[in-house]
Amino acid sequence: MSLKSTFRSLKHTNYRMWAGGAIVSNVGTWMQRTAQDWIVLTQLTDKNATAIGIVIGLQFGPQVLLLPVTGFAADHLDRRKLLIATQAAMGLLALGLGILTVGGWVQLWHVYLFALLLGCVTAFDAPARQTFVADLVGENDLSNAVALNSTSFNLGRTIGPAIAGVLIAAVGCGWVFLINGVSYIAVIASLYLLKRDQLTPVDRAMRNRGRLTDGFRYVWKRPGLRTLLLMLFLIGTFGLKFPIYISTMTVTVFHADADHYGLLTSLAAVGSVAGALLSASTARPRLGAILIAAGVFGLAFVLAALMPGFWMFGLMLVLIGLSAQMFTTTTNSAVQLSTDPAMRGRVIAILMAIFLGGSPIGGPIVGWVADRYGARWALLVGAASALAAVLVGLRYMVRYRGLRIEMQGVLPRLRYDEAPAPAGPTSPPSPNTHSPTQND
Repeated sequence: MSLKSTFRSLKHTNYRMWAGGAIVSNVGTWMQRTAQDWIVLTQLTDKNATAIGIVIGLQFGPQVLLLPVTGFAADHLDRRKLLIATQAAMGLLALGLGILTVGGWVQLWHVYLFALLLGCVTAFDAPARQTFVADLVGENDLSNAVALNSTSFNLGRTIGPAIAGVLIAAVGCGWVFLINGVSYIAVIASLYLLKRDQLTPVDRAMRNRGRLTDGFRYVWKRPGLRTLLLMLFLIGTFGLKFPIYISTMTVTVFHADADHYGLLTSLAAVGSVAGALLSASTARPRLGAILIAAGVFGLAFVLAALMPGFWMFGLMLVLIGLSAQMFTTTTNSAVQLSTDPAMRGRVIAILMAIFLGGSPIGGPIVGWVADRYGARWALLVGAASALAAVLVGLRYMVRYRGLRIEMQGVLPRLRYDEAPAPAGPTSPPSPNTHSPTQND
């Protein structure tokens, strides 16, 4: 892995400014998520995992409900101005929840309400933020920039929960919310300081009637995109419910406190940072790598459910975080690179809706399993989601890529063919750029 290759997007001045502001905000965001889950589980309810599932559902449900509008906005509006507005709104919501908590007025329904409002703002923020990367670095470094964005996000996930655990024990959850609200100043300042003459021009979609549904038609006609998004839905809906898995294991199995919860969350994030850096070092996303990451993710969940002690469970969280990040980052890059720039905002809005919008389904279900059968059984729900995703990917590989087993000496090797080149606007482009035959 070459450092120059891994961090090549940092040669762009605008991307460096954006990344600097984002890391500060990401740390604050993960501090808030940790405090929010902890206050719901231990202060506002009696260790009720279903309540956390409801919070997750409310926070990410608007990704689906507002999908046509948010994708249209990302493709037609000035993304920089849109991001300034959404980041400011998210900061104000964090400050509002912090004031209620510090003042001693917070109730469970307040957390539900703020989660819903945050979800509405995030629905506009996420597709604009994901596609804004192309404006900062251009097409050649897009895959690398997506991976480095994930690295920044997961560095925040590594640092934020650990800091939150200490602050919760020292001063309470309310101050964690307030600190997160202030952290948004960094990313807003970076957006104001960008050199707008160095932003990469992006073709804007025409404002014709009916364009809100173009993203769905575009995805539906491309089997590769459909497969990637379905795999992402399965794992995102039932597998990536870390707040439920980690908090319930911490409280009900290991009988530990907020410091230990923050530590376990940080261990999962350490793996995620490693996975993001591995993804950043690759030139192009590969479908075989996505399938392998999904398989490792499922196996790690099974092993985590069997771990008898705190530290062994934490070790499995590192592997879960690494494989989850390789899966999500590589899938994100594959989708963006196989989508026309003028359609990218709507397709990414669909991706984010599928990735996060399944939470109203998966969050309460995983929480109910944890409450009814125990935290270890809930982990097996995550394992099952990964197995289903692998089966979906294998079906596509067999049907469209000619996946087959060939013997190379005494060892079996999996081989598949590159998808045919697009013949027209409705032909399914390959999410990878492979040579005619690949080994994975």
